[in-house]
Amino acid sequence: MALIMVTGGVRSGKSQFAESLAVKYAGYSVLYIATSIPFDDEMKERVRRHRERRPKEWETVEAYNGISDIIRSTDKKAVLLDCLTVMVSNLLLEIDMTWEEKDLEDVDRAEEKITKEVDGLINASKENDKKDVIVVTNEVGMGLVPEYKLGRIFRDISGRMNKKIAENADSVYFMVSGIPLEIKNNCL
Repeated sequence: MALIMVTGGVRSGKSQFAESLAVKYAGYSVLYIATSIPFDDEMKERVRRHRERRPKEWETVEAYNGISDIIRSTDKKAVLLDCLTVMVSNLLLEIDMTWEEKDLEDVDRAEEKITKEVDGLINASKENDKKDVIVVTNEVGMGLVPEYKLGRIFRDISGRMNKKIAENADSVYFMVSGIPLEIKNNCL
């Protein structure tokens, strides 16, 4: 089975395309891992819309850490993680909320923790031969350099985690205005 990455800009159709892949490969035997923490009304509304769009038969787990254990423990035919960049954000904020005051050694320690989580996700994906793992993530390197230190830390770590997933993925799709462009396919 395959590790599949779907990336692109905000509102480019990443989630809907990833959901269509999950249906194609696994039908209703899908575990959906939602990494967001709905902390305000806007985010709660986004989560509600995502839930309504997904098939009711799919199982949903809300988590942003321990992903490798979740992947290993499911008997579903596919796992869809939406999304990696939100997972990175949550892990960063779980470590500390005062990043403007941190030095590069603090950032390196945070990145090590996040890298272990992502490595675990990759390893759990590669260990199995019974399920596809689809990872949705935002492309973070094509915009302006963030003004604030936390934004730059987030962008840099997310970019490196995206690179790590892409290097290990069997297929990578880049979404542009709702159009999927296949940029890697090792499944042929």
